[in-house]
Parts: sequence; C-alpha cells; structure tokens
Amino acid sequence: MRVLVVEDEHKTASFIRKALQAEGHVVDVLHDGSEALLAAANTPFDVIVLDIMLPGRDGLSVVRQMRERRITVPVLLLSARGEVGERIEGLDAGADDYLPKPFALEEVLARVRALGRRQSEAKTPVLRIADLTLDSVTRKVKRGGTPIDLAPREYLLLEFLMRSAGRICGRMAIVEKVWDYDFDPGSNLVDVYIMRLREKIDAGFEPKLLHTVRGVGYVLKEPS
Repeated sequence: MRVLVVEDEHKTASFIRKALQAEGHVVDVLHDGSEALLAAANTPFDVIVLDIMLPGRDGLSVVRQMRERRITVPVLLLSARGEVGERIEGLDAGADDYLPKPFALEEVLARVRALGRRQSEAKTPVLRIADLTLDSVTRKVKRGGTPIDLAPREYLLLEFLMRSAGRICGRMAIVEKVWDYDFDPGSNLVDVYIMRLREKIDAGFEPKLLHTVRGVGYVLKEPS
C-alpha cells in the first residue's frame, strides 16, 4: 500500500515510516497539516496516518476538509489526548480509526492493515481465483460457473481466504476474522470448516485451490 504519515514529531514519524516500510509499504511523510491536505487531494494514498496536533492545519481540520472534498481514503488519527470526547470528535469529523499516544508500533501496523483491507474490500465486490468467484454483494459463489451453496460461516471463511489469496492464514487469524469471539485454541473447529469448504470448492474441480501449510495454516491460491 501507499501510506501517508503526517506527524510533526520527526522521531515518531521516522519510527512509523520504518515500521511500515519493513512490511513492504511505500511511505510518504509530512509534518504540516496544510501540506497533508494538498497531498491527499493529489495523490491516491491507500491509508493516511494523521496526528491531530499539527502546524499549519490541525488533523481534525484536515480530515473534515478531506471528507468535504469527497476524498475517501481511510484515516487513522493519532493524538496525545485519549479522552472519549476527543475520540468521538475525531470519528465524527470523518476519521476511520483513532489511536491515543503513547502507542505500540505493532498496533499502528495492525490498524493500518485493517484499514487497507477495508479499502480494498470496498473496491473489490467480486473476488476471483482461477475459475472460483465470490460476489460480496449478492454473496453468490461459483466454481467453473457452477453455483456453490455455502453455510453462512463457510461463506465468511471463503471470503476471508479469497481476500487473503496467496497469503498463509493461521488458525488464530481465521478465528478472529470469521468467528470474532473468544476461542479455545485447542479446538479443531477451524479444521472442520476448512474440510467442509474444501469438499465444496475443490472436490470434483481442477486445479485444487485450498492448500494446507502443515503447522502454519491455510492458503487459497492457484498452483504455481
């Protein structure tokens, strides 16, 4: 993804930039709110990490102006103040997420990834891998033109795997995305649903798309 980091504390901006770059993102850094608004209007960023306290124009003003100009890029607000009122003000201004300082870099990275996925999902209503298609609007799934009937949880599992196509998905990542509740790590529920899904999307079809990476997780991909 291409990420814009707007932070007037140069050391903090540098830490965030290096962490994002280590994950393979392209990162631009600015230290002024007015410059950030101009950049957002002229560059197709995937996510913006925006501090509230900025010279030139504060972060809340920046995000309000972005939304008024129909700039829809997801925004993660950062602030040294974590009061509920300020969080509400930031979200009402048009921000998509809010993280008070001090924060762990790992959490910044996770929230940027989540916002990036949300943006990608909004842009991609129909997912396709080989001859397997999933329409996220109608929730219809087909393999080679043949409709596939999935239970609700099977559908959520397949959508998560298709949006993560080519990347290995660990069991806990699947649990957090598909079940979204406290989960016994010793349970074999994920394996059971993977087996059911494999029977529906791979049995009788070639090539096989759903693969097990022993001891790690699962990946949906075309054979290389």
